[in-house]
Amino acid sequence: MNWIYKYDEKFNYLPGEEIEIEEDADIPKGYTNVRPQDGLYKGKYNETKKAWYESATQEYIDSLQPKTLPPTEIDLLKHQNVDLLQQLTESEKRVEEQSKTISELIMLLNEKGVI
Repeated sequence: MNWIYKYDEKFNYLPGEEIEIEEDADIPKGYTNVRPQDGLYKGKYNETKKAWYESATQEYIDSLQPKTLPPTEIDLLKHQNVDLLQQLTESEKRVEEQSKTISELIMLLNEKGVI
């Protein structure tokens, strides 16, 4: 027994129309024993090359992809939290640098006898 795969008059693959025939039976018109490869969106059969190819446009394929959902309130809060933590880290770094600068200035003023 062999599986054969159906296509319409424009050679478009008709999924779900596969049938099984005896090994020595003739393949009916509109069928082929060449199995379409996985992953085709709109398979089309080339009788001359005895091969299937993708006939769907990229726009059609993209239209089938799930739409990205807008971020949830939790996602927005997580992003805001990351931003705030980054700002806090930068502020702490500036405070540390200013503290070091002030200490150096006090030492210089002390050395010069100003204070």
